[in-house]
Amino acid sequence: MTAPGKIAALGAGRMGRGIAIAFAFAGHEVALIDFKPRDTAAFGKLSADALADIRTTLEMLARVGMLSAADVAPILSRVCVVAEADAAPVLRDAAIVFEGVPEVVDLKRAALTRASRLVGPETIIASTTSTILVDDLSSAVAQPQRFLNAHWLNPAYLVPLVEVSPGKATDAAITARLKAVLESIGKVPVVCAASPGYIVPRIQALAMNEAARMVEEGVASAEEIDKAIKYGFGFRFAVLGMLEFIDWGGGDILHYASRYLTKALDSERYAAPEIIGRNMEQGRIGLSTRQGFLDYEGMDVDAYREARLKAFVELLKHFDLARKPVIDSD
Repeated sequence: MTAPGKIAALGAGRMGRGIAIAFAFAGHEVALIDFKPRDTAAFGKLSADALADIRTTLEMLARVGMLSAADVAPILSRVCVVAEADAAPVLRDAAIVFEGVPEVVDLKRAALTRASRLVGPETIIASTTSTILVDDLSSAVAQPQRFLNAHWLNPAYLVPLVEVSPGKATDAAITARLKAVLESIGKVPVVCAASPGYIVPRIQALAMNEAARMVEEGVASAEEIDKAIKYGFGFRFAVLGMLEFIDWGGGDILHYASRYLTKALDSERYAAPEIIGRNMEQGRIGLSTRQGFLDYEGMDVDAYREARLKAFVELLKHFDLARKPVIDSD
């Protein structure tokens, strides 16, 4: 069996530590590189703090049943913290380098420039930025065809999704390699264009602002809104993708609901995008026409619906909300 590739993370902060746990859990050796000059005492403290934090997280995961207490030590042993002065040989041997320095363009570009001069010829370099577009950073990288963005969602060691965003210069083979590695450790990578907010942050920013706005307007208390999100919004979208859900109910429903909300709340933020109207004109309404955002031609729609409903029932059981039917015994 081929040994798992070595992983390096530039920066020993929250993101670097989360990535370290995810890869060490899956059998990889991980180096957290402190890419900032520090004296011996300062580096010693940083290293001790990082490893203690990772240990604490692993022990918590053991308590909730994700691993056994006996697994903590061997997983932790795969993680090391490396000082800047010792970074060169670690970067040279790394299969993938994840950049996770603070969200400042100049800091990231400087770190990427230095790291890209030290890595091996086959090393993939991925930024983990949540705000900066990949093409605003790629020119700082020697051989930018090896560079792309990998946006992890916190906590990185638990959330399956990683949004992979290649730049204009990124080699398609590099994107495919990174996806394969992420899938090998249990992640679910999705590829998206270099666009502000990627996928999830762009959608959740709208939803979070609307939730806050409803508190501001007195629509409901924060507690009631969160309950509605958990048992309604979140419940649905734990099983159905958002575009899949549009098809499930019918794009025409979204069209008319959007028109009503735009008028009733006097806000264009509820207006449907043009694609909704175009889909209606083309008969791409969803399951009822077997064409929508997704293609249902040739699918056993009844079996598909039943599979999704079964997943909803499993969620009800998870929330301890599944109930037996009341049968009249008379």
